[in-house]
Amino acid sequence: MKLIVLNLPHELEESELEELFKVHGKITAFNLVSDDETGTSKGFGFVEMEREEDAMAAIEKLHGTKIQKRKIRVKPAK
Repeated sequence: MKLIVLNLPHELEESELEELFKVHGKITAFNLVSDDETGTSKGFGFVEMEREEDAMAAIEKLHGTKIQKRKIRVKPAK
C-alpha cells in the first residue's frame, strides 16, 4: 500500500523517513520529493509498505505526530 507523508521538515533525509516507517512493517519503496533545481526537499514523500495492515498501523501511529516541530500527515496515496 502506498502512503503519502505530508508536512515533513525540509531537512529530513530519506534514511530518517525510512526509520519512521520500518518499525511498522516491511517497506518496499520510499522517497522524498525534491526540487529539481535546488535538490532540497519539498516537504513531502511517499512510502510503500508490503502489507496493507502495516500501512494502516503506520497511519494510525504517525499521523499527527511532530517531527522537528512540524505536525506530519500520513494518508493513503491516490
